[in-house]
Amino acid sequence: MGVLKVSTVALAVSFILGCSPAPSAPPPPPKTIFDPLTQNLDRAHGVQAAADANADATRKAVDHEERGDSAQ
Repeated sequence: MGVLKVSTVALAVSFILGCSPAPSAPPPPPKTIFDPLTQNLDRAHGVQAAADANADATRKAVDHEERGDSAQ
């Protein structure tokens, strides 16, 4: 009977541990030597997007002036 009690308790514990919730969010990735470079690239993409938006606005304003339309 001792083996039956021990195996029952072991089985119950294994079920409880097997059904426990998954660990929370994974830890953030470790920093690498490329992080400063990727930050600079992201900043450069932001500057390029701002320059492109400014160029589009200027191009539209010039087109409206050439056509004689009122500025919008």
